Amino acid sequence: MKFKGLIDIDQPREKVVALFKDPKYLGEYQEGFIRKEYINGLKGENGAVSKVFYKHGKGEMELTETIISNNLPESFYASYQHKHMDNTLKSTFTSLSPTKTRYETQGEYTAFRGFIPKMLGLFFPKMFEKQAQKWLNNFKVFAEKQ
Repeated sequence: MKFKGLIDIDQPREKVVALFKDPKYLGEYQEGFIRKEYINGLKGENGAVSKVFYKHGKGEMELTETIISNNLPESFYASYQHKHMDNTLKSTFTSLSPTKTRYETQGEYTAFRGFIPKMLGLFFPKMFEKQAQKWLNNFKVFAEKQ
């Protein structure tokens, strides 16, 4: 299942990318973000592996992020594994003017495990796209305040 999102941000690309690549800002636009822990490889480099933790109900949800291709400031491509689903996400940053940047995402869920995740993917695919767009919108608000 594939999804896309995009948003134009009133900031130069260099600033947008600097905010995007610094994990200390994830909580500013991703609700429930707790922390990111580097596990293996060089931070930010191709092949680097991290654990990313989010609040989920009364507990935590853990994702494993593996960087597939870091070509920032142009693009960042990573895979994310969770016990219930796997997905990839490519983020691209295009300078529209010296003070405006287009931030686009292209994602694909490649595996759903368990009855409920499979049903969500089958019957509510727009739910995943809406969540990605929500984080893009949140990022725009955050970035434009910087």
